[in-house]
This record gives sequence, C-alpha cells and structure tokens, in this order.
Amino acid sequence: MLFAGVDAGGTTTRAAVHAADGARLGHGTAGPGNPAAHGPAAARLAIGQALRRALDGLDPALVAASVAGVAGGDDAFAATLGRTWAECGIAAPPRMVGDVEIAYAAGTAAPSGTLLLAGTGAAAARFHARAVTAVADGLGWLLGDEGGGFWIGRAGVRAAVRALDRPGDAVDDGRPEGRVGRAPGAGLPYGPLVELVGAHFGVTGEPRRRADRIVRLAQADRMLVAAAAPLVSRAAAAGDECAAGIVAEAARRLTATAARLPGDGPLVLAGGVLTADGPVRAAVLPRLAGRRVTTARDATAGACWLAALDRLGDRAAHERFTALAPPR
Repeated sequence: MLFAGVDAGGTTTRAAVHAADGARLGHGTAGPGNPAAHGPAAARLAIGQALRRALDGLDPALVAASVAGVAGGDDAFAATLGRTWAECGIAAPPRMVGDVEIAYAAGTAAPSGTLLLAGTGAAAARFHARAVTAVADGLGWLLGDEGGGFWIGRAGVRAAVRALDRPGDAVDDGRPEGRVGRAPGAGLPYGPLVELVGAHFGVTGEPRRRADRIVRLAQADRMLVAAAAPLVSRAAAAGDECAAGIVAEAARRLTATAARLPGDGPLVLAGGVLTADGPVRAAVLPRLAGRRVTTARDATAGACWLAALDRLGDRAAHERFTALAPPR
C-alpha cells in the first residue's frame, strides 16, 4: 500500500510516494504548479511531471490514497487533477487541499494550532481538528503576501533600482524610520544588495541604464523578482544596511500576520523563507518568544501523511512520515 503527496507552489512542484510504514520510496520535482499564477494547463503539466518522477520504478496501482496541496487551486482544477492521476495509472483521484494544510501537517500531528507560512507568498492559518478555521493574508503577490518571498524580492529590487536612479542619495527602503544609507561594499560603487541584484538580472553599464533594464526584465517576468529574495538575505548577512532593514520589516509583517490568529497549540513555521537558516528566520524567532514553535519539514511528507491518515487513521505515524524529510 502506497501513499502519494504533492506540494504545488508558485515556484516549484514537488511530489513524493511513501509506504504505509512512512518510508519514502520516491520523490520528484518540476516547475511551478500554482494554477492561479501560471494557468491551469501549465500547473497540471508540472504536477503530472513531478508525480511521474516520484512514481518512477513503483507500481502506481498500489497507491491507496493521495493528497495534493495546491496553492491557487479550485474545484475545476481538482477535476483536472483527477484526469492527471488516471494518466499516471492511479485509479483514485487525489484529495485536493490548500498549501497551508499540507504545510501544517508537515510540522505537527496536533489537530489544533497555527501555521505561519512564508514561501513565495505568505499567510497564517488557524487549525481546529485539522480543518482551517481562519486565514490571515495569503492575498497574493499583487495585494498581499506581506513578508513573503515575493515581497522581500520586490523590496530588494526596488531598493536597488532606486539606488541606481539616485546614485548620490540614500536609499529609501520604505521603512517607517525613513531613509537608510547604502552599506559600503569592499571596493564596490554600491552596497552588496545593488551588486547582487544587478548580477541577478545580468545588467551592466552606467547606473540609469542598469536600472531601466532591471525594470523591463522585472515587468516581463515577475518570478525574477521573487527569485531575488535570497539575495536580500545574502546582502543583509554581508552587512548591507538597506537589506537588513528589509529583513527586519519582513519579520515584523510576518509575525503581525500570525498575531491576528491567536489560539492554543503549536505555531508551525513553514515555507522556504522561514524554514531555512538565515536572517529572516533569525529575525522572526525572537518575536515569537513564549510560543511553542515547530518547523515544518517537507510539505510532500505532510501530504503523504494526510493521505495515510485518511486510510490508516491513528496507524499513520507522523514521526515516521516526516522524520527523513528535510525542511522546505
């Protein structure tokens, strides 16, 4: 008896297959699987690719249950997934849930608690009896997701182009405190953040030319902006004051989102921004002092455990499903 799980997000899609004893037997990755952000056709293709890779060498007919955590999914997309599962040789369609459900399951077996998720997007969710009872933020890259990867990347890119536009001025990072001066780099005309962003977008030349080119590339592909988030952390670690201000503001916004959903039980940190050791996680943890904080492991393991829970009940051991799955 096998159990399949999928974590389809705005940047990457992951799939896994576990045995009934929790052992991981297969894992696969593919491109973005958020149908709201990338379209149903592209999301279905990515999910199918990841699932096929996870099933490589396994008999899909042995999959007894599966759960797909899909950011941006709806009822119509759930029906689409049923066809994808059939094409992969799995008879029963998956139970489709949101990305917050599988992220929470990857961090705890407690039926009630709170999730703070910061990947490409950002949201908090309150759980009771493993059902979501309230959500804060998760309003998308354009109008919300404050403190998430896209928000951080956009703040970093914005600060860089402003520095290139006003090379003699301080950089306004949008913080209430006001303007933040550039941190000097070793022999660099600008601070580490500007240099890292410029390299990320592959721009050269005089400052205004570089700024204009970054703007055009960012407008053509917003995922380039989201992918700049790690650069902000790297710049902050290198002593860039502007990047450090962005990190501090991201931490403030994320913890403020979590504070909107008070309640008992653990607080699970999930998503690459909060599970990876780095400046944002380091800034968030002191703000959560006094709360029982756990870190989610691979969300596909959480999805597989939920699938096994549907079929096996209490015999689905959470610690065995998630023990070997690294944080995501």
